[in-house]
Amino acid sequence: MDTGIASINERVRDASAFAYRLREEIAQVVVGQRYLVDRLLIGLLTGGHVLLEGVPGLAKTLSVKTLAQAIDASFRRIQFTPDLLPADLIGTLVYNPREGTFTTKRGPVFAQLVLADEINRAPAKVQSALLEAMQERQVTIGDETHALPDPFLVLATQNPIEQEGTYPLPEAQVDRFLMKLRITYPSREEERQILDRMATTAELPRVAPVIGPADIAAARRLVDQIYVDDKIKEYIVDVVFATRDPAAAKLDLAPLIEYGASPRATIALTLAAKAHAFLEGRGYVTPQDVKTIGPDVLRHRVVVTYEAEAEDVDADEVVRRVFDGIPVP
Repeated sequence: MDTGIASINERVRDASAFAYRLREEIAQVVVGQRYLVDRLLIGLLTGGHVLLEGVPGLAKTLSVKTLAQAIDASFRRIQFTPDLLPADLIGTLVYNPREGTFTTKRGPVFAQLVLADEINRAPAKVQSALLEAMQERQVTIGDETHALPDPFLVLATQNPIEQEGTYPLPEAQVDRFLMKLRITYPSREEERQILDRMATTAELPRVAPVIGPADIAAARRLVDQIYVDDKIKEYIVDVVFATRDPAAAKLDLAPLIEYGASPRATIALTLAAKAHAFLEGRGYVTPQDVKTIGPDVLRHRVVVTYEAEAEDVDADEVVRRVFDGIPVP
C-alpha cells in the first residue's frame, strides 16, 4: 500500500473509534436500528441531509433526538402541517411600536439537527423555504440573510402509507437529500427488547455526549482525505450513467426508467462511500462501499415509468439491477 494511503488509513482507524462509542451510547435508548444510526452518521460526516421513510412508531424521531444528545448538538423538531407558514419555519420580523423598529425572531430551523416530521404535509412555499436552508445553509428574513449553525443537518420523515392531505416533494427538493432511507420493522427479538425497555411510564435515560461539533468538523476534514482510486471513480460514474442510458451499459432497463440520476448523485455517492469507509475504519474506498450505500443514494433519484409500476418494479429494484449489471473493478 502506498505510504500516503497507509498514513490516512492509520489516522482514519484512530479517528473513527468515536463511531463505536456513539453507537453504544445511542443503543442505551434505541433498540436495534443499526442501519438507521449508521446512515445518520454518514449524513453527519458528509453534511448531507437525510430523508427517512417508514410507518409510524419505528423510532425515527427518537433516533434523531438521541443522536443530537450524543453529539452535543442543538435539536429542533418541526411538525409539518398543511397550515404551516414559511415564517413558522425560518422566523419573521417583529415590529416594536414603541421604538418603531423591527427585530428578527429566529425560527426553529436555527438548530444543528432539524427534524422535519412528515415533511410532505406542508405546502410548496414552506418546502421551498426549507430548500434554501438545505442548499445554501442560510435563510433570508426580510432583507437580511442569516447563516445557519455548523453542523447543520435536516432529517426529514414521511409516511409511505397515508397519502391523503399530502403534497408530494418536488424532484428538485428530493434531489437535495443525500440519502433516502427505508426504515423497516424490528426483528422479533428486538421488539421483545423494546417491550422490556419502553413499556414503562418512567422517563427514558438521557445519553451522555460522546463528541462535539468541533470533533465532527475534524472528522469531515479526514473524510475528505480518504483515497478513492480512479477505477472506483469510473465505477461510480458508470453506475450513475447506467440509470440515464441503460442501453449503453448493455442493460435492458430503458422501458423501466423515466429519468435517471443527476450529476449530484455522482457527488453524493462518492461522498457517502468515503464516509462509509471511514465508519469501517478504512482510509480508502472499496467497490463494496459503493454497492452498500448505493441504493440509499440512488433510490429517490431514479424515476420509474408507468410500465415499471404496472410490472410492480420500483426504483429499488431498478437500482439493484443496475449494480448487478455493471462490472465491479
